[in-house]
Amino acid sequence: MRVPLSWLREYVDLPATETGRDVQAKLISVGLEVETVEQLGDGLKGPLVVGKVLTIEELEGFKKPIRFCTVDVGTANGTGEPQEIVCGARNFAVGDKVVVVLPGAVLPGDFAIAARKTYGKTSHGMICSGDELGMGDDGSHGIIVLPPEHEVGTDAIELLQLVDEVLDIAVTPDRGYALSIRGVARETATAYGLPLRDPALLDVPGPNAFGYPVRVSEPLGCDRFTARTVTGLDPEARSPLWLTRRLQKAGMRPISLAVDITNYVMLELGQPLHAYDRSRVQGPIGVRRAERGEQLVTLDGVTRTLDAQDLVITDDRGPIGLAGVMGGANTEIDDTEGTTTEVVVEAAHFDALSISRTARRHKLASEASKRFERGVDPQAASAAAQRTVDLLVLLAGGTADAGVTEVIAPSAPHTITIPADHPDKVAGVEYGRETVVRRLQEVGCDVYGQDELIVTVPSWRPDLTDPNDLAEEVIRLEGYENLPSTLPKPPAGRGLTDRQRLHRRVGRALAGAGYVEAPNYPFVGEHVFDQFGLAADDPNRKVVKLVNPLSDEEPALRTTLLPGLLGALRRNDGRGSHDLALFETGLVFHPREELKIAVRLPVDRRPTDEEIASLTEALPLQPRHAAVVLTGAREQAGWWGKGRPSDWADAVESARILAREAGTELLVRKGQYGPWHPGRCAELAVVVEGVEQVVGYAGELHPGVLKTLGLPARTSAMELDLDVLESASAGVPKGPKISTFPVATQDVALVVDTAVPHTAVEAALREGAGELLESIRLFDVYDNAAQLGAGKKSLAYALRFRAADRTLTVDEASAARDAAVALAAERTGAVLRG
Repeated sequence: MRVPLSWLREYVDLPATETGRDVQAKLISVGLEVETVEQLGDGLKGPLVVGKVLTIEELEGFKKPIRFCTVDVGTANGTGEPQEIVCGARNFAVGDKVVVVLPGAVLPGDFAIAARKTYGKTSHGMICSGDELGMGDDGSHGIIVLPPEHEVGTDAIELLQLVDEVLDIAVTPDRGYALSIRGVARETATAYGLPLRDPALLDVPGPNAFGYPVRVSEPLGCDRFTARTVTGLDPEARSPLWLTRRLQKAGMRPISLAVDITNYVMLELGQPLHAYDRSRVQGPIGVRRAERGEQLVTLDGVTRTLDAQDLVITDDRGPIGLAGVMGGANTEIDDTEGTTTEVVVEAAHFDALSISRTARRHKLASEASKRFERGVDPQAASAAAQRTVDLLVLLAGGTADAGVTEVIAPSAPHTITIPADHPDKVAGVEYGRETVVRRLQEVGCDVYGQDELIVTVPSWRPDLTDPNDLAEEVIRLEGYENLPSTLPKPPAGRGLTDRQRLHRRVGRALAGAGYVEAPNYPFVGEHVFDQFGLAADDPNRKVVKLVNPLSDEEPALRTTLLPGLLGALRRNDGRGSHDLALFETGLVFHPREELKIAVRLPVDRRPTDEEIASLTEALPLQPRHAAVVLTGAREQAGWWGKGRPSDWADAVESARILAREAGTELLVRKGQYGPWHPGRCAELAVVVEGVEQVVGYAGELHPGVLKTLGLPARTSAMELDLDVLESASAGVPKGPKISTFPVATQDVALVVDTAVPHTAVEAALREGAGELLESIRLFDVYDNAAQLGAGKKSLAYALRFRAADRTLTVDEASAARDAAVALAAERTGAVLRG
């Protein structure tokens, strides 16, 4: 919201010495986010005056049209003689009043004006456009042509209000009232302790039976509708300079008188309005829900197919406007033809949620919808309609029709009961009852009671719903900066949970292994499951869909981390980073079998365990996953060697890293799932309470998936469920005991069938070797049919034995090795090679 300081001063008598920076500091202290203060006309220096074009001579022989003009500027040039000026613009004619800057002046941007020779003539100044004066967009993109009533020689700096300060306020969603000069003026008056001249305090005639007929069939969507009629408008009337300048300063483009007035009143009071050409409205105006499939051409010229939840304005033909969002083209005031002489003014109050959903459904954000979805003062509708009528009568020579239509759904003001010392308890500061009552009254509340206050919330503050909201109002007006800085005292014995500890250990371990963390948004589109080749009945295809997604292309919550990680890998690879190892740990989301409605938790006390459990049951299942993706070189080449590309084994090893951090044994075996290559995919499993559970997959991705997603060849990935991994662990891994006794190393090479997985052989060796085995490592795989026989392979292992209390003898180490080989032979058919 852009707020000109000159406009703000109309409603609050600020000290003359107060600058925009001073007001900014005050408003920030009461909670408004004033981002910048724009200095309009900074560095501007006259003479800048109104001139009248006397003659125009077209200069020939140049690449673009050039005009040599004489302009009457009165006595502003010191001689009274016509001023000779060269100009390239063509949107003015002889007799027009224009803005002339004379030699010696300085325009915004430190642009000094002097007489200079150009195109064979000497130009003594400039005829100015709005852009050159820093006026913003007025839609004309040419020379400013002033109304004929302005006197030649008048100071244009004051006439055009070129010097001003504009506060740019970032209005948060809960403070919709601040999207108006009225709302900001109220905050300013409170901050300075000054009275407010409320622009909504107007004499408004009561409703009668002579107003334009209105039928509201959806009172839940529209609880108030005011209609006023103005006749006898001058179709040639144009917006005066003061009106257009205020719109420009507030960031809006002037369009036509009727539209400019409705925009002006919206900025002033915060109430969106719409003006209909009465001659183009057929029958009564109605408010209802749209019928599915109905169509409406909105003012932007787009034909929109309506949804059954859309709230529409209608006449006898059907929809003529998208309520609270944008009007229809079939009742538009046509300023180009200048035929509109009768106008029906609409000032209504619509349901915030309905307008918000309609605006997002049609991707049609407007100034009106922005205000309605944040909350508009329903009591301001009549005043806004009256203000619009008054301006139409004043500026367009119209006559206000005696008829006044008001359709109002009955409603009671919202009241909140709050202990008088509640703000004290929330802030930890003793304010006292008098301060609490005074601050709530400054907000606009009616307050009754002593120890227990009954507070009636003002109509323009729909965000005040709970005692804590009222406490926040007291605290912000008393000054957040006055709150003491005290550190909370956490109860002893509470730290990170086991789940949080594992999450941190996993992140540190992967980072230490050379992976870079790449967090992603938790949103996906369901088309990604087709790209991954998931089966139609795959559980990961069951997603939780968002009611209000950030993007229609990604309307669901993720069930796997891979789409986001692979997208990050693709972006980085496309920007020249080809050697990548990325990881992410985060939540995935699965819908529950039974959908439950979440309870609303209290804000005046800590929720009970039952309330928290009930809320949790209404949420989707949210297991924590970890995933990695790799491509390019895993080890860089250099003087030390050739380097090595990443492959499926690196993805499997990343899963083993996580298992070690969880203190559990990971079972790795051949598998096949979704996007992984069927011949280079490992299924990852753990044993939980004696039952094997699959926790994820690792390996190289399928070439077809890589091509579909635009990923580099031989990209590998791993994903597993950290929660299941944690449930299989024996707790936090303990650090190893360092033995002072030497290690005994025994190597064995076993010949097994090609189909026997290494993990089965390793598990048998580990179990057979017993507690003396310190570690086991596969260091060679040999496959030669001529020496080993068809369908055979040789697996060579290094076994390290060590005792904690003695030096092992050769016989003890050999016995342990033989026991390991014997069990491997029994379980896998392994034969000692050689």
